[in-house]
Order: sequence, then structure tokens, then C-alpha cells
Amino acid sequence: MKISELSPDLRPSPGDPQPTLRLLLDDIESSVKEIESLDPDDRSFSPSSLAGRLRRSISRLSLPASAPLPEPAKLHLWKLSYRLWNACIDLSNAAELLPADVPHRKAELAELRHVAADILFVAGVPMGIPSAGFKSASFFHKTGLLWHELGRFDLAAGCFERATELASTAQVDGTPQIGGEEERRLLLDLNLARARTAWEVADRNLAIALLNRSKNLIFGSPLGFRDLAEQYLQFGKLDLSKKSSEGGSDASKLLTEALDLCEKGIASARSRGGGGGDNLGLEGLKGRCLRFLAAERLQAEDYEGVLKCVKALRAGVAVTPGTEHPSVGYVAMKAWLGAGRLREAEMELMGMMANKEVPEAACVSAAEAYLSAAGPDAARAVLLGLAGRCHSSAAATLRVVRRVADGGGGGRARVVAELTADERVVELFQGSAAAKERSAMHALLWNCGAEHFRSKDYELSSEMFEKSMLYVPRDEEHRSRRSNCFRVLSLCHLALAQLDRAQEFIEQAEKLEPNIKCAFLKFKIHLQNKDEKEAINQMRAMLDCIDFNPEFLTLCTHEAISCQILPVAIASLSVLLNLYSPGKKLPMPEVAVLRNLISLLHRIPNSEPEILKYTKYARARMVDLGVECFFGKGAVGRRELNWFAGISWNMGQKSGKEKNYESCAKFFELASEFYSALGDEDGGNQAISCKSLIISVGAMLNAEEHKKAPMPDSDVKKAMEMLKRAGKILPLISSASAQESRDHQAENSDLFFLHTYSTYQLTDRLDDARPQQLELVKSFAASKACTAHHLLQLGLAACRGEQHNPEVAEFALNASLSVLLASPSPDYNLVSIVIRRLACLAASRGNDGGNNDAAYDVYRQAYQIVLGLKEGEYPVEEGKWLAMTAWNKSGLAVRLRQVATARKWMKMGLDLARHLKGMDKYVGGMEECVANLEKLCNRSGEEGVGNSRS
Repeated sequence: MKISELSPDLRPSPGDPQPTLRLLLDDIESSVKEIESLDPDDRSFSPSSLAGRLRRSISRLSLPASAPLPEPAKLHLWKLSYRLWNACIDLSNAAELLPADVPHRKAELAELRHVAADILFVAGVPMGIPSAGFKSASFFHKTGLLWHELGRFDLAAGCFERATELASTAQVDGTPQIGGEEERRLLLDLNLARARTAWEVADRNLAIALLNRSKNLIFGSPLGFRDLAEQYLQFGKLDLSKKSSEGGSDASKLLTEALDLCEKGIASARSRGGGGGDNLGLEGLKGRCLRFLAAERLQAEDYEGVLKCVKALRAGVAVTPGTEHPSVGYVAMKAWLGAGRLREAEMELMGMMANKEVPEAACVSAAEAYLSAAGPDAARAVLLGLAGRCHSSAAATLRVVRRVADGGGGGRARVVAELTADERVVELFQGSAAAKERSAMHALLWNCGAEHFRSKDYELSSEMFEKSMLYVPRDEEHRSRRSNCFRVLSLCHLALAQLDRAQEFIEQAEKLEPNIKCAFLKFKIHLQNKDEKEAINQMRAMLDCIDFNPEFLTLCTHEAISCQILPVAIASLSVLLNLYSPGKKLPMPEVAVLRNLISLLHRIPNSEPEILKYTKYARARMVDLGVECFFGKGAVGRRELNWFAGISWNMGQKSGKEKNYESCAKFFELASEFYSALGDEDGGNQAISCKSLIISVGAMLNAEEHKKAPMPDSDVKKAMEMLKRAGKILPLISSASAQESRDHQAENSDLFFLHTYSTYQLTDRLDDARPQQLELVKSFAASKACTAHHLLQLGLAACRGEQHNPEVAEFALNASLSVLLASPSPDYNLVSIVIRRLACLAASRGNDGGNNDAAYDVYRQAYQIVLGLKEGEYPVEEGKWLAMTAWNKSGLAVRLRQVATARKWMKMGLDLARHLKGMDKYVGGMEECVANLEKLCNRSGEEGVGNSRS
């Protein structure tokens, strides 16, 4: 039969919208039938699609433009809703057997239940259904509980609000009011459910307001009092667990409300003469409220409040003995501790330990709390009491000791040490039956000792290690473990600077099990004693140990450095260096050992010979093994090679400053080889290699001059070869310097000069050297690197020595003078030096009579330079020297009756004096002498005047 046939009101009539209603009802019924026919075991079905279909039909029924539903349609919708609800219950029960699908299916079935509740809401209140509004509200309430369970608090809140709306507007006999007990219970449950959902979404104010509103719905029912108090208690517990640090906690108010409701509920039950069941349930709830209120007061440090709660709890226990919760004593003890009353706290603790109902963990926790307040002095009695509580087995004692030790701290560790040293405790761990526990106790004490060793509390650490030995049997099997204990004790006393005791312990360890670790500790003791010789001997003795490992030589180095005994560190690295051989793996690369060795030698005064020795060794290994094999590949290898190149360069400079020219030459030679091995990828290595070669040769020449002994022919040959190698690189550097800064160009110019100067010096030792030297200087003068100062130095060098070269000197000095005068602002200090040298050179090459045209040309050139200069621009002393030496040359000519020559030099001296500062006082006398000479010449008419005087 169709829906339209149930009632005449549903039959279609022309122009009426009822056909649409009929179709919608048919569609809803079809969907419900389909849901009823679903197989729970079929995992492919999807209730969500049916839920969507139903929602579309419901939404069309509830459109604002739709006509009011006829009563038969309302009734039919109610029936369909109940059928859908029951089908959902069946599917939910079946889904519980499919754990994998439960979360997903629960959400889908909750959606269907929500649809069933919506159908009732759309249907409204049909006539003839008692308490229809409350029944509809019940559907929404149950659906909301499902959504709450699934964590969909928005949907849950919506359901609870809809249910509250329906229940509040429900009518009994046409008047809005609350019906019977069941209806009142529903309103209370709705308020509680709404409050829980509001709490979950952090709307605390609404949640508490709903609880307060629920007080009007209890109507003296003990069950209502209990449920509302339970909810207050749950919120109080949640708030208490958050331990809000912002001062916004409502835990105290909530727990107090719960306690107040319990008391009112108990009073109501008594006034009704209710059974003991109600009363008993409220009494238990009251005890829980008091316990959590005591915990809250403890958290707030209101110790008097805690004790009041405990007193009330124990008053209830007095009525029903044996019902005290184990936590009551713990909270009471904490309150007494907070109030500073240790005697009462100890009584509570002893009461807990005497109470077999109190868990062992609670006893241990209480003991820890008591010990932290009472201090280590009170610990022995407490811990022995704990041990006595579980004295029946070593395992129980171990658990107690472990729990106590877990807190850490020096005081607790000392208490553990005292307890574990007690004969009664040690006796529990004897025998083979307790072997596992004994080993665990040893490990516990050992780890505790290690922890304090790491924190550098060596005194306490040694105490813990000593106590751990009480749990190590003295048999052959445990010989190694006892040796370890002695060795660690030696370390502790070594750290405490108790060297005699450390020596005793390490000797005991070595007797039990001699090994490299014992030898290393003995080495450390020698270091602490500052016994350098014994430390080196002990380090060498380590090589004879069966379990010797080269890493211990590295450790010896680190220890010696930390003790600032560098000779021992150097000896360790030297021994390690001797162990290297092809294919042998060692803890450090050979190049790193050499680098560290040289670095340490740097810190010792007068260690240049040793540094040179190991730097040469590095060069030899580089040649033997190859650059990459010795220094390493890639960036690491380049860094190592660059370090050796840099250290050679720096040591060469240091030796040069100290005038140790032989070492300087060798270091720079090594630097050149290292820089050459680097290649020129980074730029500049080629130049610095060339520079090192040239400086090395210069140092060899300085060493020769310093020792006043000629250089051996082999060294001369070697120096010439080095300069030849440098000469091949110099043109490349010169071409590159054109692109560089002015400072780099000047540096390369000096380098070119040093190469020329050193070559000139070495060429002195060859036969027929003068032409080669002249050619060398001319070649240098023609280069761009040449400067006036460089030429002056070469000229001065050609003037000195037994094998001086006048031709080179004259060329170099004249070339230097030309360069100086060609400058826009000549350096007249240098010009004066060159002029004097040229004058002296010309004089030495002329005859003693002064008739030297070359010398006169020099003075004439000097006069031309001085002429026109500002006063004081030419060096005064040099000018005086020129004027006076020119004048003095005339005196010799006069004595030789060479009047013309005398007149020439007199005139030159006078002309120079007239243009030089400081010669004014001489000019008058010089002019008078020149006039007298002219008078004599005119009177006698002779070319020479024998008796004339200047």
C-alpha cells in the first residue's frame, strides 16, 4: 500500500502540491529500506551517500515555502525516523566486530543517526504521541554524544543545542513545563553534555554556567546530585592537571562545588530515607572530591587546607574502616613537609610503609620527597625501613635502591652508598641465586659513579666506585671487572691530585690484568708528578704492551700538552712518526703528525734545528711518496702543503732577522720547493717560489760574509742553479706584474734586482768575470724593473771588495744619475750620493796631479745640476764637499806650477760655492785668492808660478 492510500488527506487533487510530498516521502522510505537491507559484512557499502540523499529530501520538506505537513505525513515520518534509528543501531553493533572499520563507520553511522533526528525535527509534534518533543530531543542528545565521542565537537554542540531547544519548548497539557522524572533527567543530561562539549572547545565560561544552571534540575534527587557533582569533579581534575601558571585556574571552585553537592546529596538521601546504595555512592564521591581538593590545595601550597581535607577524609574512614586511599598519607606527608613539621611527616611516611595497601612506588616516592626536605641525615632510617619492607628478595631491594638513586644529586648518592654498604643489604646479594641482581646493583653503582665523574665530583665518584666493588665476586671470572674498578679508582684519585693513592690503585689493576690502559694511567701519573724522564720512558714502554694501539701515543701527546710538558708531547709524536710504513693504518696521517710536531717545536725556544730537520723530512717524504699521497688529495692536501710552505717561509724570515743566515737559506729553499709543488692554481705561488729561491741565495751570500769564509764551490754551484731556476720564472712574473697594483710591481722590481745583485756577487768567483758582470748590469738597466736606487746599489757593490769593477761601477752610477735626473722631481739626496761616488771613482782612475778631465766633467755636471736649484734643495754637506774638494784640487795644481789647471779648479770651486747654502763666508776669500792668482799671472806672464800660494 502506498502512502497516499493511508489517508484521504494524502490523495492527490488537482492544483495541489501533495504529489511532491508523496514523492519525497517515497524517496525517504526507499532510502530507509535500502539502509535496512545493508549487509554489515560488506565493506564496500557507503552509508554517507544514502545520508546525503536523505538530507536532500529532508531539506525539500523543510523549505519555508512548503505547506504544513498533514498529520498522517508527520506520523509516517516519525515511523521512518525510528526505523532508520534502529537500523543504525544494528549496523553499529555489527561494526564493533570490525575494528579496522570502526572509526570510519562510526562517523558514517553517526551521520545517519543525525539524519534520523532531523527527520523528527522536520516532522514536528504529531498528535497522539506523548512527550514527542522530549523524544525528539532524546534523538538529538544521543546523536550529540556520538559526535562528542568522535571528537566532532561542533556537530555535538549543534545536536545538544537543538535537543535543549526541543526539550525546553515541549508542552504537557498545552503548557510549557517539565514533565516527569525521565524528562527532568533528560534536561540534566543535556546540560551536562553541553557543558562537556563547551569544555572541549575551551569555552570554560559556558561550561561552568551550564553546570550552575543544572542545579535547578536536580529536584532533590540523590542521583542528580551525584551526576552533577561527578561532572564538577571531572572539570576540577582537568583544570588541576593543567597546573595553570597564569592564576586563572578554577580547580578549587569546581572541586568545592562538587564537595558541596555531595554533602547536599547525602543529606537529601537521608531525609528521604533512601537506601544505603545512594548514600554509599555519594560518600565515595565525596572522598574523591576531598582527595583532589587536597591535591589542589597542595599545589597552591595551602598546607593547612590540605590537612583539613585529610582530617575530613579520615573522619569518613573512621566510619568505614579500611577504606583510606593510599594517596591520603602521601598528600598528608607532603603537607606536613610544606608546613615544616618533619616529625609529623616522618610519622605519615612510616605509616605508609607499614600499610601493605600502599604500593611500593608510592612508598619510594614519599621517601624521596621526605629525604629532599629532611636531608641525608634522616635517610638511613627511611631507606632501611624501605629495604625492610621488601627484604625478602634482592630484586625488591634493588628496585628500591634504583628508585631512590634515580633522582640524582650528591646527597642522594651518598645515602645510596651508605645503604648499599650496609652488611644486611650486601648479604642479600650473596650466592649464585642473586647473581643477576648483584650484577645489576654493581651496574647501578658504577653508572652513578660515572655520572658524578662526568660532573667532576671525583670524591663522591670514587666512593660510588668503591661501593660497586662490594658487588663484584673475587673469582677468576670477574678478574677483569675488578681490574676495571681499580683503574677507574686510580683515575678518580688522579683527578683529586692524590697521586700516591692513584699509583697504588693502578698497580693493583696491573697485577690483575696488565694492559695498555694501565700503562697509560701510569704515564698520566708521571705527568702529574712533572717527572718528564719517567713519563717518556713509560710512553716508550707502552709499545711493548700486547694490546698496544698507536692511538694511545696520540692520547699521550694530548695529555702532555694539557700538562704543559711539551718535550713529552714531542717525544710521543716522534715515536708515532717512526711507526709509519707503506700500507700501515695509523690514527693520524703522517703529514698531520709532522705538522703537530713542528707546531709544538715552535713553542720551545732555540728549536730551529729540530724544526728544520722535520721540515726537511716532510720534503723528503713528499719526494718519495708524491704530493697527493703524502699531503692528501683535494682541498685538504692543498691546505697541508700550504701550511708547510708557509711555515718554511716564516722560519726563513725569523732566522734572517736573527742573522742565522745558514738556516735562513735552507728554510727559504724548502719554501721554494713546497710552493712549487702547490702549482699556480691559486695564483702567486710561482712568484713566491721564485722569491724564496732568490732570498735563499742572498742568505747564503750573507752567511759567507758573516763567517768571513769563502763559500764552498759546491754551494756556489748550487746557488747558481737556484738563480738559474729563478731566472726562468722572473720574465713570467714581470709580464704578470703589469696587470697588478703598484705595490706588487715594486715588489717584483725588487725581486728582479735581488736576482741581478746575487748573480753579480756569485759571478765574482768566476774567471774573467768583469765582462759578464758588465753585461749583466747593462741587461738589468735595460729592463722595466730597473730603478735608480737599484743601479746605485749595483754601482756601490762594484766599488767595494778586492775584485771591484770600475767599468760596472761607472756605468751603473751614470745610469742611476740619468734616471734620477729624468724624474719630474729628482731625489737630490740620491743625486748627491751618486755625484760623490762618481767623483771618487774618477779621481781613483786619474793621476795624482789632478789633471783628470773625467773628474772635472763630474764636477761640471754637478755644477750644472746645482745651478738653478732653490736654496737648500741640494744637500748642504754634499754641496760643501763638492766645493771644497774642487778648490783643494787647485792647490795641488799650484804646487805643480799648473796654473791653467789651478785656475780651472779654483773657478769650479768658487762657482759651486756661490750657488750653495753655507758657503757665503768662504766666497770672499776664494775670490781674493783667484784675484791674486790672476795678478801674479799678469805680472810674470808665465804659465807656472812656483811660489804662488792658494
